Amino acid sequence: KAFDNGSDGKKFGFCVVVGIDRYPRKITRSMGKKKQEKRSKIKPFIKCLNYSHLMPTRYQVDITEKLKKVITEEAYTDASSRIKARKAVKTVLEERYTNQASVKSGKAAQGVGYFFKKLRF
Repeated sequence: KAFDNGSDGKKFGFCVVVGIDRYPRKITRSMGKKKQEKRSKIKPFIKCLNYSHLMPTRYQVDITEKLKKVITEEAYTDASSRIKARKAVKTVLEERYTNQASVKSGKAAQGVGYFFKKLRF
């Protein structure tokens, strides 16, 4: 969500960003179903970021509509509602991670593959 003119507490233009704090671990074919589920857990975060601190990429992810429904205005102001929103975001991200193979469209599949990999610097 974007706030171009800022809000009460923030005098700058900012947006609410969802990202991955702890990425899912590698899964192989020889692993059992239970171990695969355990290794595909994700820890998300929700932050308010200044526009000047963002760096756009060419990748797109097709879960933005679901995330916009989950995150409300209280999610970035109140701590207890932020925890609830983070849990809801976690379910959305884990569901999309497990269903990666079902979506074959070019841009969405490529973007999701990029999104769920840890950045190496």
